[in-house]
Amino acid sequence: MPSPRRILAGTLALAAAVALSGCSAPAASDVPAESASSAFPVTIRSSLGDATVAAQPERVLTLGQGTADTVVALGITPVAVEADAWGGDADGYQPWVREAIEERGDALPALIAGGTEIDMDAVVAADPDLILAPQSGLTQDQFDVLSKLAPTVAYPGQAWSTPWDEQIEIIGTALGKPEEADALISGITDTLGDVAEAHPEWRDTSFAYVYTSSPGVLGVFQPSEPRAAILELMGLRTAAFVTEQPVDEGTASSTLSLENADLLDDTDLVFSWFENAENQAQIEAQPLYAQIPAVQRGSDVVIYDHQFVTAASLITPLTVPWVIDDYVELIEKAVERL
Repeated sequence: MPSPRRILAGTLALAAAVALSGCSAPAASDVPAESASSAFPVTIRSSLGDATVAAQPERVLTLGQGTADTVVALGITPVAVEADAWGGDADGYQPWVREAIEERGDALPALIAGGTEIDMDAVVAADPDLILAPQSGLTQDQFDVLSKLAPTVAYPGQAWSTPWDEQIEIIGTALGKPEEADALISGITDTLGDVAEAHPEWRDTSFAYVYTSSPGVLGVFQPSEPRAAILELMGLRTAAFVTEQPVDEGTASSTLSLENADLLDDTDLVFSWFENAENQAQIEAQPLYAQIPAVQRGSDVVIYDHQFVTAASLITPLTVPWVIDDYVELIEKAVERL
């Protein structure tokens, strides 16, 4: 059986072929201007306002998480991307994005300081004709300023809450590549579905992805959050107690507090990440946390590497093949301890 990485790579190649081959569609250089621009103008609505894209974008700037991945997978190299100081490389590029761009020989995009303090001067310098931020924390004020510079696509619901497949659909629509975007979504679901098929025993294996940022803190991610969604797509089953918890406003997570750690007693696998081994030791020194059965028997999946944590927290055409093999290995080892 081909590996998940090869399956997704083949699907990405197929998506590119749909866009570029003479068999399925004429190459871009052969398409009459009227046909090439038939997807435009297009108006995309968001919670912060509408964005009307009048013609095929040529200078795309991305903000937030995961957007650059899909833009690159759709064959476009952004002129600028948001820097990632936590999950990126020494320069601030997320490695899967950098690798994909360098592999096709394009220059790396400019890096933009994002988050709560977007570097508007850098945005102006990048001279974008489209700004994409469907999975971001843009404020209304930021959106209003950015929209004066270029059509800006924000999120359709709450900040940081756009489902992974809807993100890809939105980006595909904005770039005039809806069919290619659908192919990317199918490639991801097929790849993760193949993992589930190869591990039928995971269907009866419950999990909870928890966060423990400091002593006394304990929360859990809901199935709609990408960290949990990718595990469900690989065949694992969200522990029943998770969906019974009230969801924190504006998030896809629920705060439990450490006093309720016994909710995890019947959970087979516990996923978590720590800054480093010292941070893990600090958290696990708490008796209530140490008594979680999955922690005691070693059926917990613990991640330190910031880049891996970031990639495993996204579901994109670039992160899935970048992380999948190592993730499956970690899960297999945890399941062996049940």
